[in-house]
Amino acid sequence: MSCHNIPVFLPHAGCPHRCLFCDQHSISGTVRTPSPEEVRAYLEECLAHYPHDPVQTEIAFFGGSFTCMDLDYQRALLDIGGELVSQYGLQGIRLSTRPDGISPEIIRHLLEYPVQAVELGAQSMNDEVLGKNRRGHTAADTVRAAGLIRQTGLELGLQMMVGLLGDTVDTVWETARALANLQPDTVRIYPMVILRDTPAFALWEKGKYPIFSLEEGIQLCAGLLAFFEGRQIRVIKLGLHASKEVEGQYAAGLYHPAFRELCESRLYRQGMFSQISRWEEKRGTVYVHPKGLSACIGQKRENIIWLHQKGVEVRVKPKETVSRGWLLLCPEGCEKEEQGIAVKVTGTAGV
Repeated sequence: MSCHNIPVFLPHAGCPHRCLFCDQHSISGTVRTPSPEEVRAYLEECLAHYPHDPVQTEIAFFGGSFTCMDLDYQRALLDIGGELVSQYGLQGIRLSTRPDGISPEIIRHLLEYPVQAVELGAQSMNDEVLGKNRRGHTAADTVRAAGLIRQTGLELGLQMMVGLLGDTVDTVWETARALANLQPDTVRIYPMVILRDTPAFALWEKGKYPIFSLEEGIQLCAGLLAFFEGRQIRVIKLGLHASKEVEGQYAAGLYHPAFRELCESRLYRQGMFSQISRWEEKRGTVYVHPKGLSACIGQKRENIIWLHQKGVEVRVKPKETVSRGWLLLCPEGCEKEEQGIAVKVTGTAGV
């Protein structure tokens, strides 16, 4: 089920290390950690004019390592969150933390409040990559923490990054497969973006931080999106949140304000080409749900142009009866749409 959240950013709060890539102030647009009073005021203002169904809404504490923060500060925020969840009939509280910030005692503490989801910043499941990026935890920590969270019945979210220092296509897929085996409910995929004033930027300036090209990143992340959704794991975020702060600090890496759409567009392209290129006429009509029309056509019609260059001619038309994430491919001269070929592209309906 799709769920909305009201994010509360706690930049670097509780983080025991400065990771190679991290600049939460730019990513979140927040300069400092807010006080409990400021958090309450912000949440009350949001909820006073909130447009979504409260039953499908979470309060989400992001940007720091929540369970590593000062315990009194944790309790103050969870007290506020719990009060507002009850008052407004919200779904619950979501929070993110480090894999080594979870223990049985911490889990018991969280269960005193309406916490329903815990996300772990795993980032990689390759210990050499984790070490190079100064994460300060191991892949085994992620396995242990994920097991503890799942035992309680809490929703488990896992976060991975693509293009960390030392990453290769193989290590990225190693991470994806290892995370999927932990059976998370959700995954976030963050392609590496090198921001100014980070340790990664200093290395990149010296030519010591190779990075995937945008084309390589799109192709790789499109494959990850299909992989996780094929395992029935919802990808609730793909790409860094677009903002003026990020764009102002951007130096290199896999950033685009519509990165997920670029990845979904690649899957639509592959879905069309895989079938139509084998037809004798190599031409036909493609029907897609209206909400997938833009991704199917591609930015600046790039999918249509690419297919044309490969000798494939298509007309793309919106059709409400086609499920989201699917294509209905009808060869030239096909008299009935029922004779078309249905192709699953991506599970966007679950996001």
